[in-house]
Amino acid sequence: MINLGKTLVIVESPAKAKTIGKFLGSHYQVKASLGHIRDLPKSQFGVDVENDFDVKYITIRGKGDILQELKSAANKANKVLLAPDPDREGEAIAWHLMKSLKITENEKCRIEFNEITKDAIKDAIKHPRQIDISRVESQQARRVLDRLVGYNLSPLLWRKVKKGLSAGRVQSVTVRLICEREEEIKEFTPVEYWSLLGKFSLPNKKIIDAKLAKRDNKKIEINSKTEMDLVLNDLKDKSYIVKNVKKQKKNRNPAAPFTTSSLQQEAYRKLNFTVKKTMRVAQQLYEGIDVGKEGTVGLITYLRTDSIRISETAQKEAQDYINDKYGSKYLPDSPRVFKNKGKIQNAHEAIRPTSAVRDPEQMKPFLNRDQYKLYKLIWERFLASQMAQALIDQTTVIIGAGNYEFNASGSVIVFKGFMEVYIEGKDEEEEKEAPLAEVIEGNSLSLINFESKQHFTQPPPRYTEATLVKTLEEKGIGRPSTYAPTIDTILGRGYVVREDKQFFPTELGLVVIELLKEYFPDVVGVEFTAGMENKLDEVEEGQVFWKEILRDFYQDFVKELEHAEEEIGQIEVRDEVSDEICEKCGRNFVIKFGRFGKFLACPGFPECRNTKPLLEGIGAKCPRCNDGQVVIRRSKKGRTFYGCDHYPECDFVSWEKPLNEQCPQCGNYLVEKNRRKVCSNKECKYEALNNKEE
Repeated sequence: MINLGKTLVIVESPAKAKTIGKFLGSHYQVKASLGHIRDLPKSQFGVDVENDFDVKYITIRGKGDILQELKSAANKANKVLLAPDPDREGEAIAWHLMKSLKITENEKCRIEFNEITKDAIKDAIKHPRQIDISRVESQQARRVLDRLVGYNLSPLLWRKVKKGLSAGRVQSVTVRLICEREEEIKEFTPVEYWSLLGKFSLPNKKIIDAKLAKRDNKKIEINSKTEMDLVLNDLKDKSYIVKNVKKQKKNRNPAAPFTTSSLQQEAYRKLNFTVKKTMRVAQQLYEGIDVGKEGTVGLITYLRTDSIRISETAQKEAQDYINDKYGSKYLPDSPRVFKNKGKIQNAHEAIRPTSAVRDPEQMKPFLNRDQYKLYKLIWERFLASQMAQALIDQTTVIIGAGNYEFNASGSVIVFKGFMEVYIEGKDEEEEKEAPLAEVIEGNSLSLINFESKQHFTQPPPRYTEATLVKTLEEKGIGRPSTYAPTIDTILGRGYVVREDKQFFPTELGLVVIELLKEYFPDVVGVEFTAGMENKLDEVEEGQVFWKEILRDFYQDFVKELEHAEEEIGQIEVRDEVSDEICEKCGRNFVIKFGRFGKFLACPGFPECRNTKPLLEGIGAKCPRCNDGQVVIRRSKKGRTFYGCDHYPECDFVSWEKPLNEQCPQCGNYLVEKNRRKVCSNKECKYEALNNKEE
C-alpha cells in the first residue's frame, strides 16, 4: 500500500519517466509504457472490412508484463494521468492506455507538454483534459489505411514477384520518386554551352572580372566553339567602358526555427547525420540530460512538429540573452514572428532549446559528441531567428563593349546581424560574391585577357536524404516523423541503395514500381497520397468521420486488387551476372543488393552460400602504392570509405574520396569534401571548388 494516494503518471520512455520523476517528487509515481501497449495483430488482418472496418486490437507481444505492472500501479493510485508525446501518435497511445486501464472516457486524464522542464511539467499537471477522440480517430484511420494497403499488396508481390517484398502508402510513393528521377537522368540529353569571363584593368591598376551577359540588349547564348570564336573575333577590337554602376543595400532575414523536416535536412547538410540519427539524438536531448547542478532536464522542445511558432516566454529569454551577449543593435526593431503556411498544429512550437541561456559551450561537458553537435545546431538556429537582419551592400557593374555587355557583381556585409551566429545551409553550392574593386561610371578599362569555358547542362541530381525529405515535405507525402522509418524500409527491402550519399533504384525497385503504377495508380500516386494526408488532417479537425475515408478508398482498391490478381503473371527479376567466378563452385557471381549497397553472391544458394564484397573503382590510382586502384568499401555500420584494391598488400584507406589530382601547393593527393577539392595533407590549407561540369 506504499503507493496509496499517489498520482500515477504514464509516459512513453523510461528516460522520460526518470527525468519527470525528479521534477514531481514523492506524491507522484512515474512509469513508462515503452510506446504502444495495444496494436493490430501482426499474424492477422485485424480489420473487418465486411463489418464497416471494425478494428481488432490486441496487447502487443512482450508487453503483457508492462501492462500488468501499469494496471497494478493504477489500481493503487488515486489518479492516473496519461502523458505520451503531444501528437496524434501520442494521443492514440493515451487512448489505448485509457481502454486497457479501464479509465472512463469523460475523465480528464490526458496531459501534454512541449518540453521536459520543471515548469512545463508542473503546469501540465494542473491542466489535464479529456482525450481528443478526433486525433485518435485520425491516427486510427492512418493505421487502418496502411494495413489495408500493406496486408493486401505485400502478399500479391510475394506471389507475383519475390518473397519478402512489401508495399505501403508512403514507402511505395517514395520509391517511385527515386525511380522517376533515375529515368529523368537516363533520358537527359546534355546541351553544350559556353561562358566567357573577361579580366579587366582599371585606371588605378586594380583588376575586375566580369562575365559576358548580353549582345544587342538580349541575353547571349553561345552553344559551340565556333560561335565562341566568332564572339571573340568580334570583341578583339572593342573598347571597354563602365556603362553603369548600381549600388543597393539589401536586408537578409534569418531562417525560421527548426521544424522536424528542416532539422533533418540541415543536420544532413551540416553534420552529415542521417535522418534516423538526427531523430535518435534529438530524442535524447528532448527526454533529458544530466547537466550537473541543475540535474536532469530536457534541453530541446518536442522534436516532432510542423510549427515554426515560438512562445513569448522563449522569445523574451532569447532577446535578453542577445542583448547581454551581442548588444541591442543585434535585436530586431520588434520581436520576430514566424507564421506557418497551411494547416499546422499551432499549439506546438518549433524545435528550440528549452532555455536560450544554456549555450552549447556551457552544455558541452555534459553531452557526447553527437548530442553537442545537434544541440549547437538547434540553439544557433533558434537564437539567430530572433536576431536583427544582416545588411549587405551589393554592387552591380555593367561594362559595355560595342553591342556587347559584361556584368560583374560583388557584395560586402556591412552588418552581420544574425549571421554572427548562424547561416542556413543549402543543398547546392552557391557562388560566393567577393567585394568589387571601386569603379566609376565612364571609366575606360583595359582588357587583360579572356577565359572561355565549355560547359554541358547537367541532369537533375539524384536524391540525397536531405533532398528526398525536402521533396516529400513539399509534395505532402507522409509526415516528418515517418521519413526515417520509410527510408529504412526502402533500403532494407532492396528497392533502393545508397551510394556516395545518393539513392539509386535497384532493378527490383524499378520492376515493383512499374507494376504498382500500372495496376494501383492511386496507391503510388503522389497527388492521391498527399490528398489522403489532407483528409487525415480533416478527421483530426472533426470535419470528416474516419470511416468515410476508408470506405471511399477501399471500394476502388478492392476492384484493383481483383484485376491485378487475374492479370499479373509471374515476374522474374534477374540478377546482374558478374565476370567473377565463385572459387567454391565455379559459377559466375551475381550482383545482389543489401542494405549497405551491392555485393557479390553465388547463384548456387542455398547449396553454395559464398559471398564477397563488390569492389567498385572510382577511377583513381592508389596514392600510396601507385599500382592499385581505389575502390569503394563499407564499414560494419555501412559507412562508405575508400581503400586500395591490393589490400592487404597495400593498407591505404580514406574516409574522403581521393581524386586523381595532386595538390598544386604541396604535391599530396586531393580528396573530395563537401563538393570541394581539398588537400589530404592536414597541414596544407589548399582547397578549390570541384566543378564537375567542366
